Amino acid sequence: MQAKFATITGFVAFGSLIIAVAVSAHGPASQPRGSAGGRAIEFPDTASHQTLVVDLHTHSAFSDGHVWPGIRVGEAIADGLDAFAITEHLEWQPHLDDIPHPDRNRAYQVALEAVPETSDLIVIAGSEITRQAPFGHMNAVFIRDANALVRPGVPPVPFDAIENFRTAAAWPTESAVQAASEQNAFVFWNHSWSEFANRKTEITEFHRNALKRGWLHGIEIANGATYSPESFQIALDHGLTPVGVSDVHNLIDWDYVPHEGGHRPVNLVFAKERSSAAIREALMEGRTVVWYRNELIGRQEHMAPLLSASIELTRAAYRRADSHVLEITFSNRSDAEFELENLTDHTFVRNTRVARIPAHAERTLLLRTGSRLKKLGLEFRIRNALIAPGTHPSVVFETGVEDHSGS
Repeated sequence: MQAKFATITGFVAFGSLIIAVAVSAHGPASQPRGSAGGRAIEFPDTASHQTLVVDLHTHSAFSDGHVWPGIRVGEAIADGLDAFAITEHLEWQPHLDDIPHPDRNRAYQVALEAVPETSDLIVIAGSEITRQAPFGHMNAVFIRDANALVRPGVPPVPFDAIENFRTAAAWPTESAVQAASEQNAFVFWNHSWSEFANRKTEITEFHRNALKRGWLHGIEIANGATYSPESFQIALDHGLTPVGVSDVHNLIDWDYVPHEGGHRPVNLVFAKERSSAAIREALMEGRTVVWYRNELIGRQEHMAPLLSASIELTRAAYRRADSHVLEITFSNRSDAEFELENLTDHTFVRNTRVARIPAHAERTLLLRTGSRLKKLGLEFRIRNALIAPGTHPSVVFETGVEDHSGS
């Protein structure tokens, strides 16, 4: 018997490496995800879209990362990503003394060439426009030519990274963002909270103007080890796509320890098909949920179909004729360990008001119903999901009840 989910409201794997100390430009973020095993990030397709796993912010040695782009490809394949973007800093390239490269597209080209013929991994071309406050950093992805996003006619200074930064940054930020827009890029504001003394994002006049001109489309709400509720609220208030990224500079295995159950923050993108164009379309339309540690974060209209596809009440049955204790079985098809808070008058036998459904597993719970029911409606709050800062979605399961007391 399958219950109906009724409503929602409100190439290289590094698992064998042993690393004593991990250092990251944005801090380590290890957190077990409680999955049944394996490092690939797995969530089911929804009823109307494919669920694609995408990381839109990574770095290599072509800017301030510490690995070759081919390593990023290997990590993405090991992590089960459908797509990822190489987004090197345009204005900050501290390794130019060792890796001079006048073509700012080179990191993307190296990554693209590193994808094995046996893999269908999508590599997205991107760059990071690097400025100080009040502009901050912005990523432009799905670009055609990164060279057009830096000051025209001024090539990189091969052996002076600081001077290169000063020269390129002298080009107005508006010009760089406009150049990205002219390439139909998806542009998002990076780790915005890091620009403010109190670590709370505040939308600036520059970003308001970029929004009005159609130059800004998303905002990071989770980056590395940090989640920003203020950035999430800005996304909701201003129609920006919520974005979650690794912003990885070292090895993924150092910063996110997938061999111990951790995972990088990513976007779950709800696309019409598995293609670069479909991913861009979904991002422009805001069809995403962020997967950060054991949290799902996104708008209600996109969270609902994901939860419906991920968790199901598969069975409800009485085992004894003289008992009002009902066995209810949940099936979880996702990487999330769901935390279900009971909102009904019925009570659990072996749990308080919160029950956990492990990732990629089934769990049977015992529920006191007070009388023998033929139909059952249950409402739960999903405590490891957010549809607004501090607001959890609730779900209602409706099902018929089996009676096996005479068997």
